[in-house]
Amino acid sequence: MEVNIKGQEISYPIYISNTGLENLKNLILDEINHKNYVVVFSKKVYNLYAKILDFPKDKTLILPDGEKEKNFKNYQKILDFLLSKKLKREDYVIAVGGGVIGDITGFSASSYMRGINFIQVPTTLLASTDSSVGGKTAINTKFGKNLIGAFYQPKAVFININFLKTLDNKQFKSGLGEVIKYGFIEKSCNPDNEPYLINFLNEYYDKILARDIFVLKNLIQICVELKKTVVEKDEKESNLRKILNYGHTYGHVVEALTNYKKYTHGQCVVEGIKFALKLAYNLNVIDKEYKFLCEDLIKKFGYESLKTFDKNKIIDIMISDKKATDEYIKFILPTNYATVGQFDYTPDELKEML
Repeated sequence: MEVNIKGQEISYPIYISNTGLENLKNLILDEINHKNYVVVFSKKVYNLYAKILDFPKDKTLILPDGEKEKNFKNYQKILDFLLSKKLKREDYVIAVGGGVIGDITGFSASSYMRGINFIQVPTTLLASTDSSVGGKTAINTKFGKNLIGAFYQPKAVFININFLKTLDNKQFKSGLGEVIKYGFIEKSCNPDNEPYLINFLNEYYDKILARDIFVLKNLIQICVELKKTVVEKDEKESNLRKILNYGHTYGHVVEALTNYKKYTHGQCVVEGIKFALKLAYNLNVIDKEYKFLCEDLIKKFGYESLKTFDKNKIIDIMISDKKATDEYIKFILPTNYATVGQFDYTPDELKEML
């Protein structure tokens, strides 16, 4: 599979495989024509896979795990490491880990010498289906999540299903949050095929939860195809790509109000989807049957409702969201089967609705 950004000379391959991980290093080195490189690992992934991947220790930087590690300190650490290894713009930095490692390494690559080559090797379901494709890179600050970043496309993405065998259940379900999102926005992605992800999820949810490797490969392929379709048409979120934020406006509120510690990103996205479903139903944008269909699918994957928050605190965080304007808070809401659209509300309007 290959991403080709519309109107630009940007393209890169996405490899989705369930073959042995012992071959992955050589596949990557062949892809980069054996040029100089460094590898940025998450600590957990390094402990599990350092021996089998066999990258040289002197080319390896290991960062702690967790959303809080996507910060200025670790951004500086990556840049210092690249400088210490005297990497040039034609060299490569390889990110091996989940979304946090991919985001911060990608942002570091975008700013090192105004842009160094970058390879994504996602090791979580969330990163494999969503964050590793599309070029969004960022770090967090005390003012909010992903407020400092850049659109910077990788040179290649290597997705290997075998990494998911050791993923803990909490992070696996976090990834499923983004997967479910794709089902609910599939028709709006304008894919070549008729939408079928909701049916796929309903039919195979038990095999997905059991981590059937062939079902997971198919599932990741579907999600990546949808992400690719959107990104190719709208790289920098000026129009179509906004639909990928379904569930994220309120989801980011939950993350912020719980200090990014209590719940995973995927849990918060699911909570944001449920918030959007309720809002759309109360506004008569969707009917009861579709709301029930969506909520029933969410229940099949074992997601429970999270705590509620004060509406004034909710509004305050939504106003500071990077997608908000001076006047409006922007919501992606469901409008029909597998279809969503953008709705703009003033803080006062939203406060009244809440």
